[in-house]
Amino acid sequence: MTTQRPSSFLESEIREQPEVLDRLLQSETERVFELAQSLRNKGEDAGDRPYCFDYVVLAARGSSDNAARYAQYLFGYHNRLPVSLATASLLTMYERPPRLARALVIGISQSGQSPDIVGVLAEARRQGQATIAITNDPQSPLASAAEHLIPLGAGPEKSIAATKTYTLSLGALALLSAALENDRDRLNELHKLPVIMERTFPPILAELHRVERYRYMSHCVVIGRGFNYATAFEVALKIKELTRTITEPYSSADFHHGPIAMVHRGFPIMLVAPSGAVIDDIRQLVVTLKRLEAELLTISDDADLLADANLAFPIPEGLPEWLTPLVTVIPGQFFAMALAQARGLNADHPQGLKKVTETM
Repeated sequence: MTTQRPSSFLESEIREQPEVLDRLLQSETERVFELAQSLRNKGEDAGDRPYCFDYVVLAARGSSDNAARYAQYLFGYHNRLPVSLATASLLTMYERPPRLARALVIGISQSGQSPDIVGVLAEARRQGQATIAITNDPQSPLASAAEHLIPLGAGPEKSIAATKTYTLSLGALALLSAALENDRDRLNELHKLPVIMERTFPPILAELHRVERYRYMSHCVVIGRGFNYATAFEVALKIKELTRTITEPYSSADFHHGPIAMVHRGFPIMLVAPSGAVIDDIRQLVVTLKRLEAELLTISDDADLLADANLAFPIPEGLPEWLTPLVTVIPGQFFAMALAQARGLNADHPQGLKKVTETM
């Protein structure tokens, strides 16, 4: 990786991600496996119910909400669990909390401060359900509200836009999913990831000077599907936060259902397209987008997709699809940072934002 001095706190924190993920895995793996053991169904009536819960409810906002989208695919695919996103307003605004019988309720928040997320976990615990907090502040109200805690240990995040805390939230969820299955093979795949993430930086940094081309871009779309549906949302959020660009995330399937009518010559579309079950769907979309003369910015390990791109961000080959969101988000983070800098904006302190947002 280049030794060039980082241009901002944001860049430093993007580059820290392999190191802090490795630290999380080293410090928390055994504890999370012990936690998972406590959540297994040990009763005589276990039957085909492997866990002491039947489904997962996730409470989160902002980047953490995008991590929760990843968890929907992660727990759905690997653990065969139904997963829903909590509707916190039912508690805080309407005062009509849902019944959460046999739910595992997980709160995700970098700060652990937002009252609505804390409220969901407090209500779940009041109803006697299993609760887990995933947060960077183990002394936070969210950590206190939950029965179990997975601390991210990211260290201070000085830039307002979340980067390393987002990636660590994905890592914590991936670790929990593997632990629930007691799957040491998947754990080994996860432990190899920090080194692979390090390999992602040089080719991305080599292309960042080309982001200047998009300095006057006023709108764009980010497309992902499956495990990387979450990545589309997170990258779109970073572009909005850092560059003030109107940016919409879509599934490649949903994009066909109307939004594709927006596309015209030069329309910027970022594709998150690592190898896996959904890549053929992305390929089919690219055929249409090329016919419409869209401007393609592609994050992929596929040589053909990268060759079709106007701006290509290659990622290492051979990644297990379930772990690709921890890598594919990195080019998106760098792109948003570089575009902000090309526009003369402060990447560490975007106008109108603050680090901790408390919502009811």
